[in-house]
Amino acid sequence: MTVVVVTGGTRGIGAGLVRAFTDRGCAVVYCGRSAAAVSRERLLAVRADVTDRDDVRRVWDEAVNAFGKVDVWINNAGVTTARRPLWDLPPDELDTVVDVNLRGLAHACAVVLGAMRAQGHGALWNMEGFGSGNQKALGLAGYGMTKRAVTYLTDALAKELGKDSPVTVAHLSPGMVVTDLLSHDYSPDELARVKKVFNILADRVETVTPWLAERVLAGVPNGGRVAWLTTPKAFGRFATAPFRKRDLFA
Repeated sequence: MTVVVVTGGTRGIGAGLVRAFTDRGCAVVYCGRSAAAVSRERLLAVRADVTDRDDVRRVWDEAVNAFGKVDVWINNAGVTTARRPLWDLPPDELDTVVDVNLRGLAHACAVVLGAMRAQGHGALWNMEGFGSGNQKALGLAGYGMTKRAVTYLTDALAKELGKDSPVTVAHLSPGMVVTDLLSHDYSPDELARVKKVFNILADRVETVTPWLAERVLAGVPNGGRVAWLTTPKAFGRFATAPFRKRDLFA
């Protein structure tokens, strides 16, 4: 039985991944700062803060105590800021997005890769997001810079592990998914204006996460990537948009 850990698994893409892996017969451990304790066959929830290295180690230990190993770890936990220029962003919001999306992820990578190397196998996946592909948008400088750094870090870790390593690290790119992170901080008028693009490029959690789970379980080489919304797919959607009617916010 494959054992999967999903950080930030209490809502959004993380919760969708928990369901998708469970549906595929995996034992799943998930964590979040507000995770309610759940312990039943093949499913375990752990309250944890990914910015705390000791908490990350505890999630690993509880997964191993419950299921004997960890085969797959997905660093999914992430937050964003208000949609404001960097100079108007409250310092605590900037600190939080850097702490969770980058510092916390780096600490988690250190803990998990060390533990996977000790057990002799494992696949670590880091969740990409807006900015990973060098995209830029007004008000997203803080969030985008962390996701750009996540992509660099993942590539650097893959190089450090080496091509023949039994432990791998890879990129997981969900594309544009309808969650509270996507529509965060838009006024009703602003959301109405951007819905056209969202309805072309975005997808629901229940559409994307089963596909991601299948590809994660199939595996990729060290340093590889699984991406839902590729550039050709995005171009294709714009080309066919006049003939398709979608309302993801209905």
